[in-house]
Amino acid sequence: MKSFRKELWFNVPTRRAFINITPQVDKCLRESGVREGLVLVNAMHITASVFINDDESGLHHDYEVWLEKLAPHEPVSQYRHNGYEDNADAHLKRQVMGREVVVAITDGKLDFGTWEQIFYGEFDGGRKKRVMVKIIGE
Repeated sequence: MKSFRKELWFNVPTRRAFINITPQVDKCLRESGVREGLVLVNAMHITASVFINDDESGLHHDYEVWLEKLAPHEPVSQYRHNGYEDNADAHLKRQVMGREVVVAITDGKLDFGTWEQIFYGEFDGGRKKRVMVKIIGE
């Protein structure tokens, strides 16, 4: 069995963003040489997320609105976490959107359902963060 690991780095200048990282994950898959197996894509920061959904701008806007209703950024005084930083809402948003995804690899390709893509969700941007791609298989 083969094992491959690579880190993808992001420095999003805005506080929040959704970035389609499917092409980067696909590139990792080609580099790995794995034809059958699994890929784990994992946000390595507690205020960022990796998730699978449709790459449609209306949906991304709806996520923004929905997440802000669930865990509004302001007033930051509403959160106990915000003694040092003002990012408690980002931790909560990450919890809702998820830490990681696993995708099957079939015949050397990411085995997606219709419209599925992999996204990096940033909820407290302005500094470097990483995503780990771990591929195992044959």
